[in-house]
Amino acid sequence: MKAGRWRCRGHSASLVVLGTFLLWFGWYGFNPGSFFTILNPYKSGYYYGQWSAVGRTAVTTTLAGCTAALTTLFVKRILSGHWNVLDVCNGLLAGFAAITSGCSVVEPWAALICGFVAALVLIGCNKLAEKVKYDDPLEAAQLHGGCGAWGVIFTALFARKSPYYPDSSDCRVGQCNHGPLFYILRKLDLLRISADDELAGMDLTRHGGLAYAYDDDDPHIKGSQNERMELRPTNNSS
Repeated sequence: MKAGRWRCRGHSASLVVLGTFLLWFGWYGFNPGSFFTILNPYKSGYYYGQWSAVGRTAVTTTLAGCTAALTTLFVKRILSGHWNVLDVCNGLLAGFAAITSGCSVVEPWAALICGFVAALVLIGCNKLAEKVKYDDPLEAAQLHGGCGAWGVIFTALFARKSPYYPDSSDCRVGQCNHGPLFYILRKLDLLRISADDELAGMDLTRHGGLAYAYDDDDPHIKGSQNERMELRPTNNSS
C-alpha cells in the first residue's frame, strides 16, 4: 500500500484473465479439497456421505463465482458505459471469496444470492476506496475484506441446519492465537512498511526491481539492475 491513491499504467488483460482462470481452477482444490476424505460410509436419506458435500461445495462455489462475475459485468456497464473484462475477473473472485466460508453448508440457490450481493459489495467498496483515496491496485482489501465479511454474514443467514456440521470453537482458538500475534507485530512495527518504502514502492525497496519505469529521471531508480547504458556511435573507419 502507498500513501494516497496513485494512477498507474494499464496492465496486460490477457495475463489477468489467465491468472483468474488459474485461481478459478485452484479454488476447487481449496473449497472441495478441504474435506479430508470422500469415501466415508453413509446412511440413506438427504445426506449421502461426505462425497455429496464435496459435490455440493463445487456447485455452490461455481454458482457464486459466476453470478458475481455476471453481476459485476452488467452493473459496471451501467455505471461506466463500457464493458471491462477486468471487472469480470474481480467479480468472479469476489464471489469465490464470499462463498468460501459457507460453501459446504448452503444450498445451490443460496449461492446465487451470495454471488449477487458479493458483486454489489465489491463495487461499493471500490467506490469507497476511490473516495477516501485508498491505494490498492489489486482491489485485494475490497475483495477479500468486504466480500469476505459478507460471506460470514451470508453463512449465518443461509446455512442449513444439520447434525453433520456441529458448532466449533475454532473461532475462539483463532482469537487467542492471532490476537497476541498481531499485538507483537504491532509493537515491533512490522505491520506496516515505512513512508519511504511506500513512496519508492516495494518492488524496488523490498524485491530489488521495478515492475514499471515511469520516469527515466526517477531518483529512486538506481543500482546495477536499473542502470542505463549510453549508446555512442563507433568509429569503424580505422
